[in-house]
Amino acid sequence: MSGAKGAQSLLPATAGQAFLLGWLSGAITYAGSCYWVMYTMHVYGGLATPVALGVQLLFCFWVGAQTGLFTLLLALVAGKAAKSRPQIAYALVAAPFLWVAVELSRSRIVGLPWDLLGNAQVDNIPLTRLATVTGVYGLSFEIMLVNTAFAAAILNRQRWKPLLGAAVFAAAVLQLSAFLQPPPAPASLSATLVQPNFSLDENWTPQHFRQALDAMLQKSLAPDAGQGQDHDPANLIVWPESPAPFWISERGLRTTASQLAIKAHADVIVGVLAVDESLIKPGQTDPEPLLNAAALIAPDGNWTARYDKIHLVPFGEYVPFKSLLGFAHQLTREVGNFVPGWKRTVFDMGSYKIGPFICYESIFPNEVRQFALHGAEVFVNISDDAWYGRTGAPGQHLNMARMRAIENNRWLLLDTNNGITAVVDPVGRVVEQAPRDVFTALSVRFGTVSSTTFYTRHGDWFAWLCVIIGVLSVSYSVINSYRRRASG
Repeated sequence: MSGAKGAQSLLPATAGQAFLLGWLSGAITYAGSCYWVMYTMHVYGGLATPVALGVQLLFCFWVGAQTGLFTLLLALVAGKAAKSRPQIAYALVAAPFLWVAVELSRSRIVGLPWDLLGNAQVDNIPLTRLATVTGVYGLSFEIMLVNTAFAAAILNRQRWKPLLGAAVFAAAVLQLSAFLQPPPAPASLSATLVQPNFSLDENWTPQHFRQALDAMLQKSLAPDAGQGQDHDPANLIVWPESPAPFWISERGLRTTASQLAIKAHADVIVGVLAVDESLIKPGQTDPEPLLNAAALIAPDGNWTARYDKIHLVPFGEYVPFKSLLGFAHQLTREVGNFVPGWKRTVFDMGSYKIGPFICYESIFPNEVRQFALHGAEVFVNISDDAWYGRTGAPGQHLNMARMRAIENNRWLLLDTNNGITAVVDPVGRVVEQAPRDVFTALSVRFGTVSSTTFYTRHGDWFAWLCVIIGVLSVSYSVINSYRRRASG
C-alpha cells in the first residue's frame, strides 16, 4: 500500500502473486466442495489414508490452478499502473470474460468442468432462462458481473456508496426472481426408474445374480409409490449403470430384460458392459477392451440399439499416462480396460426420441447438447453414484444434470444405482425423486419437447466470445505495458 495524509490505495498484485493467491483460493474451494475425492480413493480405490489424502491435495491444487490462471490473467490486464483508475476499471470489466474463458478451458482442455459457477443458480428458474441461450457459462458471467460491481464499490472510495447500492440492488433483484415459478410442464408419458441399490462389494455368485435379476424384474412391474403410480402403465423402464456384471452377452440378463419389455409392453433401457470386438487383435492376450453402454430393448423383446459411453472417467474407467502412474491401477477393478465409444446414438422410440448419456458425461454441456441437436426429445442419464458414499457429490451431480435439462429445454430422467434417482422438467425442477440407498422403483410422468434452444443449435458461442474478448484484453494490456517500459 502507499498513501498520503492517511489515505491508502491498493497496489495491484504482480502476476506471480496473483497466480499464487488464486491458486490457493481455488484449492481451498475444491477442498471444501470436493472433499469426497479422498473418501472415494480410500474406501473404493483401496489407497491407504495418507496416499488418499495426497490424491485429494493433488486434485485440489490441480483444479485450483484454474482459479490461479484467472487471477494471473486479471493481474496482466490490470498491469502495474498502481494509481491508474482507468486501468483498474478496465480489469474489472474484463474479469467476467476472463472467468468464463477459464471455465471453458476446464471443459475443453482440463476435462473437469465439475461445479461450474453458474450451477449455483440452478434453482433460480427465471434467471436460468439465460442458459437456454448462453449455456451455463452465461450464468457464471452474471455471477461474476455482480461480484465485480461489489469489487468496484470497495476500490472506488469516492463513489462507493452508489456503486455498493447498485450492486446490492442487482443481486437482490436477481435472487428474488427465484420465487417466480412457472406452471408445471405438460407430461403425457410414464416411466419407471429402477434403483437397485447394489453394493460395490457384492459377491456376484450365479445364484445371487439370478435373484437380483428376478427382484429387478418384479420391482419394474410393480413400482413403489411415486407421482406416476396412478397413471397409465409405463411407456419406458430404465435400469441404471451399476456394479452388477450386466454383460450384454449374458443370457440371463438378455432373457430377463426381454421378458420385462414384453410383459410391460414398454421400451426398456439397461446399463450394460460390452466388448469392443473391433479392437481385439488376433492372438491378443491383453484384457479385452470394455465399453460402458446403455442398451435399448423394444416392447417385442428385441435388443434394438446401443449407446457406448464416449467420455470416460479418468482414474475410474481408464488411467491417463498409465506408464507414469502405475499406482493408479488400484482405483477401480476394471481400470485401464475401458475404451470410449464414438457415436452419440439417439434411441428412436417410435413416437419420440431419447438422448441417453452415462454418469460423468452429464457434466459436459457441449456434449449433452449434441443429443438434442441430433433429435433427442427427452434425456435419460443412467449413473452409479455409489462411489461417492454418503457425501454431497450425488447432489452436485444432480444439479449439473439439471443444468443440461435447462440448457436444452428437455425433460431428464436420471436413474442411478443408489440415488439420487429423479425426474427433472425442462426448467430444471426436480419433479419427483426416490430416497437414497434403498431398493426401489420410482413411477414418474414426463413429457417430450421437439423444439431446440439457441444454445442447443449454437453451442458454446458465448463462452468462445468471452475467450476472444479475454485474449484481446490481455494482449492489449501486455502490449501497452511493454510500450511503456520501452519508452522509459
